Amino acid sequence: MSRTALRNVAIVLALAAAVAFLPGGGKSATFVSSLLGVAIGVIFVLLAVRFYRENRVAIFGLGDRHRALLYGALGAVVVALAGRGRLLGTSVGTLVFFVLLLGAAAAVYAVWKHHRSYGY
Repeated sequence: MSRTALRNVAIVLALAAAVAFLPGGGKSATFVSSLLGVAIGVIFVLLAVRFYRENRVAIFGLGDRHRALLYGALGAVVVALAGRGRLLGTSVGTLVFFVLLLGAAAAVYAVWKHHRSYGY
């Protein structure tokens, strides 16, 4: 192994030992995990804003019906992901979760197919 790889392994082991053996390490790890989750969420929102700004003309060119279908699919994905903790706790909730995701995927496919039919 190279020195860089050994150094990286030592850093990971030191962090794991701190979480496991220091008092309050689990709370600190939960806090860092929450911070990373928020950061990833912010990055996704910024990417969505950039995608919207770059493709605004194509989105408005879809027409009202397909644009509403696209926005509804995105909303269904947000609802499914926001409630996944509770939904995946029961068998009916798991079914609802997958129906939401599959329905959203089908809607996005229908919008994409409509978009491609006009030669964009």
